[in-house]
Amino acid sequence: MADPAPAPATPAALRRVIAPLALAQFICSFAGSNMNVMINDISEDLDTTVQGVQVAITIFLLVMAALMIPGGKLTDRYGRKRCLLTGLVIYGVGALLSAAAPGLGMLILGNSILEGVGTALLIPPVYILTTLLFTDMTSRARAFGTIMALGGIGAAAGPLIGGLITSALSWRAAFVFQALVIVVIIVLSRRIEDPLPPDPTRPFDTVGTVLSAVGLVLIVTGILAADDNGWLMLALLVLGALFLFAFFRWVRARERAGKEPLLSTSLFRIRISNLGLVTQNTQWLLLMGVSFTVASYLQVVRGYDAIQTGVIFTAATLGILVSSLAAERLAKRRAQRTLILTGFATTIAGIIVLVVVVGGSPSPWAFAPGLLLIGLGLGVMLTPSVNIVQSSFAEDQQGEISGLSRSVSNLGSSLGTAIAGTILVAGLTSHAYAAAMITLAVVGLIGLTAAVLLPHQPPHTPAPTGRQASDE
Repeated sequence: MADPAPAPATPAALRRVIAPLALAQFICSFAGSNMNVMINDISEDLDTTVQGVQVAITIFLLVMAALMIPGGKLTDRYGRKRCLLTGLVIYGVGALLSAAAPGLGMLILGNSILEGVGTALLIPPVYILTTLLFTDMTSRARAFGTIMALGGIGAAAGPLIGGLITSALSWRAAFVFQALVIVVIIVLSRRIEDPLPPDPTRPFDTVGTVLSAVGLVLIVTGILAADDNGWLMLALLVLGALFLFAFFRWVRARERAGKEPLLSTSLFRIRISNLGLVTQNTQWLLLMGVSFTVASYLQVVRGYDAIQTGVIFTAATLGILVSSLAAERLAKRRAQRTLILTGFATTIAGIIVLVVVVGGSPSPWAFAPGLLLIGLGLGVMLTPSVNIVQSSFAEDQQGEISGLSRSVSNLGSSLGTAIAGTILVAGLTSHAYAAAMITLAVVGLIGLTAAVLLPHQPPHTPAPTGRQASDE
């Protein structure tokens, strides 16, 4: 076996490494939200409907969620840097195909499938490399803070950047922009050295991959079918649950046989990590759900164009930027649990403000206070949630937990778009907007409850690992 490549040791070298990793998270988060402001432009150009665009967005997020765990496992077999670069190339090809799409089918192939597969390959290495290269808690928290800040800004600024590009050029140019950013990331990634050698003999659980992916796809597809056929929705949800049940039975059987499964059940024995995963899922569900709901309402009901919609989202972008810049300072003064609690409370308050204020005012500025609160809340808690989960596991499990963590987050994103979109598409009116936002607020309470159950820890204290955590 080849000797592991030396990890960058100096602060300057680590700063150079973090740039491509943070940009990779930025562009993937951007891709998940920038299409929200192009709904009218894409549907008119490709002769489709709002629901067709919603399906494309949801499939992209769902492909990421379904393949993120296998993507994390492949990093052990083929190497983290190789998976990162492969994912970037596949993503770039998908972006160019999307830019040239003559119809919805090609857009789904390029954006939803290829960009989704590329993201599933490149995102787990981002978090694994960060955990392995930044070995002390302070520098790791700072690195995760930078990555999650860029991710949150990408998701929140996606509507603004996408709106500017769409209005100045066309919606197709927004995909060319993504491809150009991918080229920059590939160039910057040459500085990265993988601290662990790949293990080509590492087994890969193909059956587990199929069972988990099909189960997740059926669950989200069931939610999307809610406005068309209640019985179809129920059948898909039940079938999805059966596939996921079969997946966990398969995993347990492989573990008992002494074989390596796609996802080790030991990942779910740490209480702190489990609660952290719930908060991650809920955070991204809220972010993408609010983004899709507000963008659809502004364009379809109020008739705003892409740039007007994007400018309104500036409030959320500003909120995430301000709270993310303060994240490191806050982490030194407040426990991660406190930051997550504060984040959920602020985000839920912002959703309530969006319902109350927007309903009573025709002014576009009525959206600003609520979106600002949501941005502030999400920016405060995104980094602590990731740090809690990643720091709960040793190096040899970083591939698995990274894939699981990102899968849970992207599943939240796809569920947010699916749930909010299903309610909206059923009848795009002020009442449907309020119903979607209230539903998201209720979901936010689930995340708040998980945050309440997190154990108290002082600032910068790593989450306990192994048996210590599972016994709490």
